[in-house]
Amino acid sequence: MSDLKQYLPADQFEGTLIGRVWMVGVETGPAPVIIKEEGVYNLTTLAPTTSDLFNLNIDLSTIDVSLLEKLGNYEELMENALEGSVDKTHFISPFDIQAIKACGVTFMVSMLERVIEERAGGDASKADALRGMINDKIGGDVREIVPGSKASEDLKEVLQAEGMWSQYMEVGIGPYAEVFTKAQPMSSVGVGAEIGILPISEWNNPEPEIVLAVNGNGEVIGATLGNDVNLRDIEGRSALLLGKAKDNNASCAIGPFIRIFDDSFSLEDVRKAEVRVLVQGKEDGFILDDKSDMTQISRDVLDLVGQTFSDNHQYPDGFALFTGTLFAPTKDRGDKGNGFTHKVGDVVSISSAKLGMLTNTVNHTNKALRWTFGISELMKNLTKRGVLTT
Repeated sequence: MSDLKQYLPADQFEGTLIGRVWMVGVETGPAPVIIKEEGVYNLTTLAPTTSDLFNLNIDLSTIDVSLLEKLGNYEELMENALEGSVDKTHFISPFDIQAIKACGVTFMVSMLERVIEERAGGDASKADALRGMINDKIGGDVREIVPGSKASEDLKEVLQAEGMWSQYMEVGIGPYAEVFTKAQPMSSVGVGAEIGILPISEWNNPEPEIVLAVNGNGEVIGATLGNDVNLRDIEGRSALLLGKAKDNNASCAIGPFIRIFDDSFSLEDVRKAEVRVLVQGKEDGFILDDKSDMTQISRDVLDLVGQTFSDNHQYPDGFALFTGTLFAPTKDRGDKGNGFTHKVGDVVSISSAKLGMLTNTVNHTNKALRWTFGISELMKNLTKRGVLTT
């Protein structure tokens, strides 16, 4: 087993790290936990879910772990997760009953790639020529455009006149962000789990993103890492296929832990974060090493939160919010001009200094572990364990 500390933030246990584990033993079921150097501690005496935990008006950085049940050491639970040992206590996604939302086209480079997908109709061979044509029309100036500004309206008129306006540009530089439902509550997978792509997809890639943890009052209380798997050929055929492209079995990975805002970590760290992605091919030895720089995001992360939670839409259980990515791979995998796409067995590692590393292995959605433990099963499990109180 590789160095297990690499999945932790660079400052390891200095921050407030909240996660979830699947307990196996006297009690079986999920539990919110706090991760410390001396161990992983059960928080169900404070709250049965991370949703409830984040809605409590308490300082999570001051939790006294001496009053809590120790479920094991960080190393053993992480090793169990990475080895897929579902019969042993292991880390799972840190979110439970929260909604899982995502923002798209929040980076200008990502926006251009979406336009390419749309125009190419899912054909990777057409993408390179389209990329050059769009860059000739727009150039680097589009990166300076503030969404919803007068300059964005002027640019829209120019692009419409050229016949190049796109629905992706509407959300990329227009007043309203794209906010969609990425996955269902309880369906996200955690570190070490398989992550799924549809068997019918032939052009797809990981999307390394920072995921905000937002409580039921619309307050951002921390952040983690996520992989918003992108099926470029499916979504590229039609924006109406977004649900088919995004919301599938094992298609949403989040973790390994939510780092809570405290003296060691703040929203400014999120705004300055560099998110790296490493793809390692199992069969062909292919390596893709790239990054997404949050300083280049076109909309501030609090604007994205405000466009999700407002007087028009509330989330009493809180929500996870994927903030988008700059990453759009064009490196050829195989024949020249074919671009990048996943292969079954790819190991995808997404990392950021303050948040640690999220690692998953690619499989087809119909072969990945089936999602069977939903909200109703959670309520039954918590009731049986005597966790729920009135």
